[in-house]
Amino acid sequence: MPRSTAAVKTESASRYLQQLCKHWSHKMVTEFDPEKGRVDFPSGAQLFLEAGGAELDLTLEAPEDTLERMEGVVADHLKRFAFREELEFVWKKQV
Repeated sequence: MPRSTAAVKTESASRYLQQLCKHWSHKMVTEFDPEKGRVDFPSGAQLFLEAGGAELDLTLEAPEDTLERMEGVVADHLKRFAFREELEFVWKKQV
């Protein structure tokens, strides 16, 4: 399955990881702890999160026709939780 990654600089990586997973746990299957998380979307896409120091690493696997849209969904949700800072997302497609 196509994959895209992003390394987001933030001092609140663990907090955002947990907030996002808790938020989506009401409608999707999630697993998380303070350092790692996973979200299984109904479309078959999966998001893997890893909080390390001052960076939140994201790996998104999704069907080719939905990968770009899912990047936006993930980024938009994280930006809402991080309204006090400006997060920068540079998604890199993996082959």
